[in-house]
Amino acid sequence: MDIIIRIIQVILALSLLVVIHEFGHFLFAKLFKIRVEKFYLFFPPAIVKYKSKHSDTEWGIGCIPLGGFCKISGMVDESLDKEGINHAPKPWEFRSKPAWQRLLVLFGGVLFNFILAIILYTAILQTWGTEVLPNENAIYGIETNDLSYEMGFRDGDKIISFNDNIYPKNFSDLQLDLIRNQATKATVIRNNDTINLNLDPVYLPACLNNAGMFMLSAPIIVAEIPDTSINVNSGLLANDRFVQLGTYSTPRFRAIQKALNHYKSETISTIFLRQQDSISINLKVNADSKIELVLQSDIKDFVIDKESYGLFDGLAAGANRTWEQISNYIKELGLIFSPQTKAYKSVGSFIAIGSIFPKAWDWRIFWNITAMLSVMLGVLNLVPIPGLDGGHIIFTLYEMITRRKPSDKFLIVAQIIGMILLFALIFLAFGNDIGRLIN
Repeated sequence: MDIIIRIIQVILALSLLVVIHEFGHFLFAKLFKIRVEKFYLFFPPAIVKYKSKHSDTEWGIGCIPLGGFCKISGMVDESLDKEGINHAPKPWEFRSKPAWQRLLVLFGGVLFNFILAIILYTAILQTWGTEVLPNENAIYGIETNDLSYEMGFRDGDKIISFNDNIYPKNFSDLQLDLIRNQATKATVIRNNDTINLNLDPVYLPACLNNAGMFMLSAPIIVAEIPDTSINVNSGLLANDRFVQLGTYSTPRFRAIQKALNHYKSETISTIFLRQQDSISINLKVNADSKIELVLQSDIKDFVIDKESYGLFDGLAAGANRTWEQISNYIKELGLIFSPQTKAYKSVGSFIAIGSIFPKAWDWRIFWNITAMLSVMLGVLNLVPIPGLDGGHIIFTLYEMITRRKPSDKFLIVAQIIGMILLFALIFLAFGNDIGRLIN
C-alpha cells in the first residue's frame, strides 16, 4: 500500500508540473497566433486523444510517462518533423514570428513552472505558516556523526559560517549549505572560542550520501519507563534530565550511548536533574549496554520561530522562497558538473523522486515537494542543451544579438545531439537508481 500511495503522488505531481509547463508554451503560442498541433500529457502512442472541429490542436494522454509535449507548427522540436519546415514559412508558424515572440514562447514553460511554485508556496505559508529553528537559536550546538567528526567538527560546536561568507539561517539546512557551497572552511564556536576548520574537499562526495551530519544537540530526558524495563523500580520519573552517567558527562544522546558501552551488565550511579533539583539514581545496564528506557530530546529551551501569513505577505514570502529555491537548485545542479563532488552518482529518475514522497498521504509535504519539483523542472529546462528550452533560448538570443538566424538544418542536428545527451542522462539516472536498489 505504501508503494501505491507513493506512485499516486509521483504521477499526480509530475502530471500537474508537465501540464503547467506545456501550457506556458501553449498560452504564448496562442497569444501570438501560432498554431499548436498537439498538446499531450506523456508521450504517444495515445491512450486518449481528442480534436475539436473548431480547433487545430489535438489533445491527448500518452502511455509513456516520461513528460509531455506541446507541438508547435514550424518549430524544430523532439518530434524531428522535417515535413513542417520543407516549405516557405506560413503566417501561423513559429518560425515566421519575430525573435522576441519566439523567445517568450520558449520561456513560457519555465515561467509557468516558477509561477506555480510561487502559488504553491504562498498557499502553503497561508495554510500552515512556518516553524523553523534559526541556527543562532541552537544554543547547545550540533551533535556530530562519524563523518562530521572525522572532518573536524565536535559535539557542541556552534556553526557560524561556511567559507567566511555563507551564514546559515536555519539549523536544519546546515548540511545542505555546506554541500551547495562546496565549503572548504567552517567557522565554529567551541567552548567559547572561535575556531576555523579547514574542510578537505575529498569529503564532499560522502557528504552527499551521509544524512545526519549535524543533528541538533539537546539535553536528553526520560520520556517513558516501560513496565518491562530492568529499571522500572529505579525511582526514575518522566522528564528527568540526564547529567552524568557513572564518571561520564552525558549532555547528549551520543554521549549516553558511548558511556553505556563501558558499563555492560553493571549497576551505575547516574545523576539527573529533576526540575531544579539534582538527584542520584542507580541504573541497571543489561548485557547489550541498554538501560531499557525511552529517551527523547528536551526542546523546551529552544526558541522556535513561528509565523503565520495573510494574502499579501504570504505572496511576498512565497515569491522569496521560490527565488531561494531557484538559487539553491542552480548551486546543486552545478555540483553534478563538478568532478570532485561525484554528484552525478546521485542523479535519480522517477524511482528516486518517488522515494522522497511520504508513505502516508500528507498534503503539506505533497505540496512542498511539488513546489520544489516545479522549481527543479524550470531550472533544468533552462540548461543550454539543445532539446531543452534552454538550448532553443540560447539560439534565439544568438539570433537577436547577431541578427543571424540559425538554419533549420543546423537546428535539426542540434536537436538530435541534445536528445542523445538527454537520453544519456536518463540512462544515468535509471542506472543509479537500479544500482541503489541492488545495493
